Amino acid sequence: MNQIKTGKFIQKTRKEVGLTQRELAQKLGVSDKTISKWETGNGLPDAGNMLPLCEALGISVNELLSAERLEGEVYVSRAEENMINLIKEREEAKKKLILSFIIGGITIISGVGFLLFALLTEIPLWLRILLICLAVIIIVFGIGAACVLDREAGVFECPVCGERFVPSMKDYVAGAHTLLRRNLTCPNCGKKSFCRKRLNK
Repeated sequence: MNQIKTGKFIQKTRKEVGLTQRELAQKLGVSDKTISKWETGNGLPDAGNMLPLCEALGISVNELLSAERLEGEVYVSRAEENMINLIKEREEAKKKLILSFIIGGITIISGVGFLLFALLTEIPLWLRILLICLAVIIIVFGIGAACVLDREAGVFECPVCGERFVPSMKDYVAGAHTLLRRNLTCPNCGKKSFCRKRLNK
């Protein structure tokens, strides 16, 4: 989905049905900031908001995903396109997630290996320092690459309001986490909680 195009379509159809951002937000049970975020292309409605949004705007989910009004044969072909795009998006997110785990694992194994070798073997001091520095560089860059891939693989879902969002890199790195959850502040409700990783936006 093209966020900018979808945002403009939401704004256009909202105006066509004569709703303000606040009125639409009240109908959906979200904040007017969330509507503004969608309309400016800084986010997309999550799965839980798509049907109510389409009902409020008098459009179909297929039209929302296509970001345009559809009729007849075009409607059917776009539905197929949208399904394929959603499947591709999920597969790409899954690949990034797997790659982040692989990079993280390789980084830890190789970095710890270099450290152990440098600390437990009889080698000149200059070589020991060089190996320790190399281990630290490998660990920092490897974990950094894994974090970037993991952050970009899908979204995080707030357990309080259901908002799906991509956190800033700063919030992502600072957030305590388990394997599939990260302690983040939701941009919609402002609550800090362990948000679950979701592959689909």
